[in-house]
Amino acid sequence: MRRYNLGLKELDEEIGGIRSGANILLIGPAMSGKNAVLNSIMSCGLQNGEAIVLVETRVPGAEALEKLDLHGSSHIGVVDCVARTLGVNAKDTPSIRHVSSPVDLTGVGVRVSQLMEDFGRVNGGEARLCVDSVSTMLMYSNLQVVFRFLHVMAGRVALQGDLGIYVVDEGMHDSQTIATLKQLFNAVLQVKVEDDRTYIRAVGLTPRPTSWLEYEIVGQAAAIRKSS
Repeated sequence: MRRYNLGLKELDEEIGGIRSGANILLIGPAMSGKNAVLNSIMSCGLQNGEAIVLVETRVPGAEALEKLDLHGSSHIGVVDCVARTLGVNAKDTPSIRHVSSPVDLTGVGVRVSQLMEDFGRVNGGEARLCVDSVSTMLMYSNLQVVFRFLHVMAGRVALQGDLGIYVVDEGMHDSQTIATLKQLFNAVLQVKVEDDRTYIRAVGLTPRPTSWLEYEIVGQAAAIRKSS
């Protein structure tokens, strides 16, 4: 059975690989480096010859690719939910497909399907679906609508044996909303900040939660900090 890694060596060693078809919630406070963790997860996939489909609600798709230095990669596609909300007359390209705004979840789903078809059949079909972020979607739509959308996405990931990563900003939502969202996921990557240091652990991927591992941001990616 296919196993996925996250690109964070010491955490991957504790987990021992993630089974295909898993959907994982990546949750932590603002300014905690979650995006660097996500970048590491995507870069790991590309290094393994997997396809990446990124639903981007924070910055225009071209900017997201620029930050990752992934322009020209034949294995990544972006659903851009931002450019047209800024009034940019953005045209679709082979690697970037646009929707009017993060509220157009039907359009997002259609373009995810298109990109999975275009990009997700490389190297035996392994692909990673990354949604950045669910919190932005919840700013535009109610929980019920977003839940239904994520339920469809998670089901597709499970059926195709892909890996799904979904980012949520802790502190933006009440406990009931978080509890409702967690029903959709097989596991959680938790990020926390203590004394200006950032830590990550996995819950649900091993019989017990992994240890908290301190990480740092190196360029646009994350790396586990070595113990002294």
